[in-house]
Amino acid sequence: MALIAFKYILISSREEGRKAAAPSFPEHVRSVRDKMTESSPEGSFQCCFSGACSVTYKNNRLSLKVFRSMFGHFPLSYSYLCFFNSEIQRKTDMAGKITSMSKIKQVLIMHRNGMSNRKIASALGIDKCTVNEYVRKARTCTLSLEALLLLEGPELEAQMFAGNPAYTDERMKHFLEKLPYFREQLEDKHVTRLLLWEEYRKENPDGYGKSQFFYHLKQNLVAQKQVAVLRNTYKAGEILMIDFAGDKLSYIDTQSGERIHVEVFVGTMPYSGLTFAIAVPSQKVEDFVYALRMCLEALGGVPRIVIPDNLKSAVVKADRWNPTLNAALVDMGNHYGFAVLPARVATPTDKASVESDVNRIYQRVYAKLRKCVFYSLMELNQGIYELVKAHNQTRMQEHPYTREERFHAMERGELGPIPEQIYEVKHTSTVTVSPQGEVRLAEDQHYYTVPYAHIGRKAQLIYTRSTVKIFIDNKCVASHVRNREPGEHTQIKEHLAPNIQAYLSRSPEYYCTKAKEEQSPELESFIQSLFMNRKYGVTDAICFNLCEFLFGLRKKTPAEAFRQTVKICADNHIFSKDDILTMCKLMQHQGEEQEMSNTDVQPQNHENTRGADYFKN
Repeated sequence: MALIAFKYILISSREEGRKAAAPSFPEHVRSVRDKMTESSPEGSFQCCFSGACSVTYKNNRLSLKVFRSMFGHFPLSYSYLCFFNSEIQRKTDMAGKITSMSKIKQVLIMHRNGMSNRKIASALGIDKCTVNEYVRKARTCTLSLEALLLLEGPELEAQMFAGNPAYTDERMKHFLEKLPYFREQLEDKHVTRLLLWEEYRKENPDGYGKSQFFYHLKQNLVAQKQVAVLRNTYKAGEILMIDFAGDKLSYIDTQSGERIHVEVFVGTMPYSGLTFAIAVPSQKVEDFVYALRMCLEALGGVPRIVIPDNLKSAVVKADRWNPTLNAALVDMGNHYGFAVLPARVATPTDKASVESDVNRIYQRVYAKLRKCVFYSLMELNQGIYELVKAHNQTRMQEHPYTREERFHAMERGELGPIPEQIYEVKHTSTVTVSPQGEVRLAEDQHYYTVPYAHIGRKAQLIYTRSTVKIFIDNKCVASHVRNREPGEHTQIKEHLAPNIQAYLSRSPEYYCTKAKEEQSPELESFIQSLFMNRKYGVTDAICFNLCEFLFGLRKKTPAEAFRQTVKICADNHIFSKDDILTMCKLMQHQGEEQEMSNTDVQPQNHENTRGADYFKN
């Protein structure tokens, strides 16, 4: 039975001239140690056991605490058997782990100097079999030993550990045959690599295990992709990348209480990293153009190139070489002076900066607004603006400046000027002016007035996101601010006929002024009393109708009778139409009687009358 060598580490000092400290072991052990030290290399000592192995110890190691020592006798040797309760530092390398290239060079140098493999292993603290393998590879290598020592670490590793190519394995041949099938199946989002491996092992029980299968599958899938990416070669003020975020934000409609979901437009200047974001109702052309216009106004200038995604509002038909752009976006580019170069389909690297900023918007805007409640789109955009501003003013991790500082320092001056006239998408529609003097915008189900002289004529509507213009005979006869409330009417008073204007302008002041203009103070007092003393539930419309009745009655009734009628009704708070009409007839009848009594004249000559005496005879 081979004797066991027990490794133990002792405290020692490498200071020159220092006396040895009092040993922790009995005298006969110390003498053995001193004897070994004399024959050991400087800075180390060897513990030799008869018929056993030798172990090299370094003096610069910390000793481990000795808990107990027991005296033990071994054949042909005398020593103490020491038990250590600690973590023992082992010099053996982990299986399969490549030794550092510097240590391999030491192996080669010692081999060149004529040292045996056993001594090399003992000096360097590695296994003898490992040293044998390194020496064997150096001998079979095509390069000489001196050439190997001149190589750099990676080059030496390539020579010493070239490995065994996987394509020499029969399993790889079958794997490559199945590779097109694996690629096709992985396009299905429900298929996983684990499922493919399970099917593969059912067909080939002796095939690759899971880890090797995953490794070779990944190697082949990565090999077919382009891995070289050009980083940050943008020019200042040249490119603006735009996109819509995949997730939506929302606000509460105050009228209906409904939660309205909106789209979030994101724009990025990749040179400086300046970010812009705004919420719009949809991804329709007019909302998309509006968001892009707001982005340009926020930047304070126009870049030379705009790179959008392939949404329908920007690209009608996607094509790698000749995409068909939306006419509205082309017109906007011509108006502001930028070119549109859409990203290729399914190629997010063409607009990598805005893709990254969308994720940052999720983290720095969406996450912070998750507990906030907004009651209008304007409030929501105000919240987005504040958080995006804070993001742009936050110092970047890899640079000593913020995005906003770099933009104003490097890009702001490179942008083109913004035209004074804003651009909006224009739509047209042909309608007929109704008898009410209005036209109807079918898209919004809203009505707009035109001058009443054009009733019954054909009109052309040209409307944008914010305005509606009405043309008749190629002349603009009306212009309105666009209102999207269905069923409502937008009116301009001057467009209405005089009778309609008078009807719509009815008010107590209007009728009092009219009575004063007709020089009828009694009627003015009656109207004032009517509106001040009306009963509960009597609306303005009822009072207006009564006023119109009185003005009509005034034209048909003698002035004195009408004056007395309205005076008596005002004093007695008589506001019923029938009562007023009865009172008017009474005053008119009394006036007639008075007139008759005033016009009855007695004749002075009665010769032509017979008298009472005539009938006595």
